[in-house]
Amino acid sequence: MAESHGGAKGPAAGAHTEADGGHHSGGFPPFESSTFASQLVSLAIFFVLLYVIVSKLALPKVGGAIEARQNKIEGDLTEAQKLKDQSEAALKAYEGELASARSRAQAIGNESRDKANAQADAERKALEEQLAAKLAEAEKTIASTRTTAMSNVRGIAADAAGQIVQQLTGVVPDAASVNAAVDASLKG
Repeated sequence: MAESHGGAKGPAAGAHTEADGGHHSGGFPPFESSTFASQLVSLAIFFVLLYVIVSKLALPKVGGAIEARQNKIEGDLTEAQKLKDQSEAALKAYEGELASARSRAQAIGNESRDKANAQADAERKALEEQLAAKLAEAEKTIASTRTTAMSNVRGIAADAAGQIVQQLTGVVPDAASVNAAVDASLKG
């Protein structure tokens, strides 16, 4: 950088924007008709080179990646279908085992209930037989007590009738007439 401390001013000290020694013919180089042929040759060489690179290097890699991805997707779909089939088979087996277990549990429950009912029926029958025997014994006891009481009732009724007649009349009735009156009264 040049310092300017009050030095000379003028065209020599100012900035120079044009390059010396260059000449301009007047336009943008790709549009100049004198360079068309060399530009077309360069374009053809570059296109052929680009085509060879893309067709020999890039396209096989891209194609291989697409094919590998397609194979991976197909493999994953096949594996998913296989796992789905396995899970469906396992589910069917599980449902079959569950139904079998339910039927076994129901059969065991029915068997236990039948055993309990049979045991309860046996106990009930034994208890009914015991109660029937006790009832028959009680009826025999009642019948014998009734027979004894009824035989005593005639005697008690005869004694009571004799005492009542004696109390009312003051005369002691004879036993034959009292017994005949009691027998007539008991017959009804």
